[in-house]
Amino acid sequence: MAEGLAALFPPGLAHLFFSDSGSTAVEVALKMALGFWAARGEARHRILVLDGSYHGDTIGAMSVGARGVFNAAYAPLLFDVGTIPFPGDDDALNALEAACRQRPAALIVEPLVLGAGGMRMYAPDRLSAMAAICARHGVLLIADEVMTGWGRTGTLTACEQAGVVPEIMCLSKGLTGGSLPLAVTLASEAIYDAHYAPDRARMFFHSSSYTANPIACAAAAANLTIWREEPILERIASVAAMQGEWVDRAADWPGVVNTRCLGTIAAFEVEDSRPGYLSTLGPSIKAKCAAAGVLLRPLGNTVYVMPPYCVTADDLAQVYGAIEAAITA
Repeated sequence: MAEGLAALFPPGLAHLFFSDSGSTAVEVALKMALGFWAARGEARHRILVLDGSYHGDTIGAMSVGARGVFNAAYAPLLFDVGTIPFPGDDDALNALEAACRQRPAALIVEPLVLGAGGMRMYAPDRLSAMAAICARHGVLLIADEVMTGWGRTGTLTACEQAGVVPEIMCLSKGLTGGSLPLAVTLASEAIYDAHYAPDRARMFFHSSSYTANPIACAAAAANLTIWREEPILERIASVAAMQGEWVDRAADWPGVVNTRCLGTIAAFEVEDSRPGYLSTLGPSIKAKCAAAGVLLRPLGNTVYVMPPYCVTADDLAQVYGAIEAAITA
């Protein structure tokens, strides 16, 4: 499985560390980044994050995600980070440039789509610009592709659309086709070399009970065979086209605003006097869709559809029909 991953992903990310979830893949990435600078004897500890991002629910992953109602109770445990504005305009790039002058350890991003933060999408050229700024200042780039990887945005990784190869990349979800818990953190040669030394105190210290367990690895190996032998990207393109058509129709539904689509991800907002994650529209739409046989999980008043790649036109018609009826009601 490791050989298959190394062959599928960029040559600059040939060193792999396995864990069991997206959150732990991010924890591993953060530890790799901090260990890299510690091994070089440089006191670079600060992590930069994008405003509104989400990277998981363990302590390190929560620390580099947006602060809000979901982690307020755990604030005493979370470490401080530097927050960069959402990369929708040059303000974000200017802020990143200024922050990088303070010699942080790394920038962690959700490439192209901030998922749990509301399916907020930004252009590939913004990602490539952020990567260039980090490279210019020697700041490590961590790409959290847990949600965006495995074709979700239309390419194997979202980074591919920006021509970016980060120093560290996190993958999970689609690694086993969503069937079993498994994650991997891919690292560059420089990250690996920083932890490889005769002095065992410099080793990378991380372990958990089910890291790289053989059943999950067998599922991942089977998934890699599918990616090698079946026309997955063509199938993804077909799903993306269907999603685009439904998003165009949804733009005419009452109360629907900000329709958008990237690869197989479609999203929009339903106007609400109290928008955001705690909007009461979310539970209401979810319940009405469930009654119609469709499982949906709106992010407050943000409705999104992110189907498996085996979805059919009839499936999507059922999904969007249920959404339209729920919104109209």
